[in-house]
Amino acid sequence: MSNEKVIVTGGAGFIGSHVAQALVNAGYQVLVVDDLSTGKTQNIPADATFHELDIRSPEAAALFEQYRPSMLFHLAAQMDVRKSVYDPVFDADVNIKGILNLLSAGVQNGLKRVVFSSTGGAIYGEQDVYPAGEDHQEWPLSPYGVAKLTTEKYLYYYHQEFGLDSVCLRYANVYGPRQNSHGEAGVVAIFVSRLLAGEQPTIYGDGLNTRDYTYVEDVVRANMAALSRPGFAVYNVGTGVETTVNELYDAIRRGVGSDIAAAYAEERPGEQRRSSISAQKIYDELKVEISTNLPDGLAQTINWYKSGRQESAYSASNKGEGTGTSSLV
Repeated sequence: MSNEKVIVTGGAGFIGSHVAQALVNAGYQVLVVDDLSTGKTQNIPADATFHELDIRSPEAAALFEQYRPSMLFHLAAQMDVRKSVYDPVFDADVNIKGILNLLSAGVQNGLKRVVFSSTGGAIYGEQDVYPAGEDHQEWPLSPYGVAKLTTEKYLYYYHQEFGLDSVCLRYANVYGPRQNSHGEAGVVAIFVSRLLAGEQPTIYGDGLNTRDYTYVEDVVRANMAALSRPGFAVYNVGTGVETTVNELYDAIRRGVGSDIAAAYAEERPGEQRRSSISAQKIYDELKVEISTNLPDGLAQTINWYKSGRQESAYSASNKGEGTGTSSLV
């Protein structure tokens, strides 16, 4: 157990709320920072302190002087790949200037460690090797991927210049309970929620695009393991398994018990054709095993939606930057 203070940005969102709860369970004093553009207060752990703030604001930076946290888990982001293509200036404003605002204040007030939620899909671009390891070339095909890679480079600079320990976790496509099923959400959440409502989901393109679908509990374990990693490090967090969108849809349709066929529409810009990442390094160095297979993870996710808990968590419509993406996290 620990009495250390930890800031979790995006802690009212999908992945961030799971990470915040795990930190609370481990005994940390957790401060959640979220602007509630898509996150919901119902997701925030009861024992966490909540500040409704934009990560770009002076007020968010001032929290580091007020609370002097030792660690920052940075999950807040503009996470819609397509929005980054249409509006790269906004994407950079949130995803680069936002964390720089926090880092600048943090290093002046005793911040010792950052665990950064990066992207495994969007950083590598169209891969030469499947699954991609951390040493794969980095040629992102969207401003979102560029911003995540840029943040990793800034964190390396802060480690070299200020001794700030940083772990960058490059997620595959994360899914699970609490994922937003409205607006620019994860494709699993969209398919499940629409099929349960008796509505026809849409697949963009031919459905043969592949993604590496990774269950949120595996991602939480990676975040917690990063607490013990000194220095600067980059780790993939994925299953290494490619699944086409068509295969994913069929699995979800069977799990829901629906006979609704998907509609197809024109492919959207900023989408990669294939993506999968290897988590061998995080297993070798931190003993984190990405162990939840897709059928088991989908079953747990579908059961959560069937329970009706998403109605209270996501009854309001979204109005801003997303907490998830239907393409590449």
